[in-house]
Amino acid sequence: MRKVLVFFISVLFCITAYAGGYRAALVADMDSGRVLYSENANNANYPASLTKIMTLYLTFDALEHGRLHLDDYLIVSNSAANAEPVKLGLSAGSKISVEDAIKAVAVVSANDVARVLAENLQGGKEGNFAELMTRVARQIGLSDVTNFENSSGLPNDDHMSTARDIALLSMAVYKHYPQYWKYFGIKTWTFGGKTYTNGNRLLGGYPGCDGMKTGYTKKSKYSLVATAIRDNHHLVAVVLGADDKDVRAVAATKMLNRGFQEVGVDTTSSYTYQPVAQQQYPITQSNPMAKYASDAPKAKTVAVSSGNAGVQFGAFSTRDAAVRQVQNVSAKLGVTPKIEQSSNGLYRVRLYGLSESSAQTIKNNASANGIDCYIFH
Repeated sequence: MRKVLVFFISVLFCITAYAGGYRAALVADMDSGRVLYSENANNANYPASLTKIMTLYLTFDALEHGRLHLDDYLIVSNSAANAEPVKLGLSAGSKISVEDAIKAVAVVSANDVARVLAENLQGGKEGNFAELMTRVARQIGLSDVTNFENSSGLPNDDHMSTARDIALLSMAVYKHYPQYWKYFGIKTWTFGGKTYTNGNRLLGGYPGCDGMKTGYTKKSKYSLVATAIRDNHHLVAVVLGADDKDVRAVAATKMLNRGFQEVGVDTTSSYTYQPVAQQQYPITQSNPMAKYASDAPKAKTVAVSSGNAGVQFGAFSTRDAAVRQVQNVSAKLGVTPKIEQSSNGLYRVRLYGLSESSAQTIKNNASANGIDCYIFH
């Protein structure tokens, strides 16, 4: 059924959405979650290697919870070694460090290394990892359109997403694992005596660009997620299904320029790069065009049962910001999370020891009250 739907969607693209040289585009503020401009942002598209943003999101989660370490070494399976290009060309039985694997996926978009990460993170089977990817996509608010069938974005008719969902996924990386954001901004990387260049042409070319990821397959055409910071505004642009690399770069540039103009930043003026403190507002399915209102309906307090799940309500650069979030959560949800300082210096606001159902209920109530959070285990 999904394949039939994909066929009709593809026909629709040819008639309506492809006239501008790309199929879909969006620009949003990464801190407020406000969509500043969009075109066909909820239409289904093949995400190609933008898929690897989710692969890295789950890798960062494993690092955060001690299931992986940057200096761990991962063994390359026969399946990974036989992945279709683009790839590093690792031989079966060889090893690659977790940090090099992250760089290979972020900079080179290596399909063999994406499969290495998938197999090592989820029981040796990429299919199991793809199921996890889709499940986590739902947990962080991506729509039912998004469905992952592999870790790399290699062609599969059921492997779909939208510009809105890709933007939300990119924001999730930025907000939940800011300590690993730097990997998306690497311009060149040397491995095995060869130097690789990031395909994101806005890196080093667009003022303030600090990431993020490119993608291409024959069906998806050329796609790009690009992020940039100016005057303490951090924006994300998503372009899907462009005719070629130049079109996607130009389209992303126009999206970012339009976004910065929308938030009052002069795109012709100089700027100062400054890290932006994390906020607690996501893009929401119900109201993607604005921040949550301060007078959002209050959620009812729920009975909490114990278990192995937890909920994180953000990570903040100062304790004062974390305290304000605790007060916000306590006032709106009737539960009081704790503040803990992580190894990277950020102050995380977390609830521990919840059952799966309690964690999900709290997450739903938080979303209803404009509080961004995610479930961890």
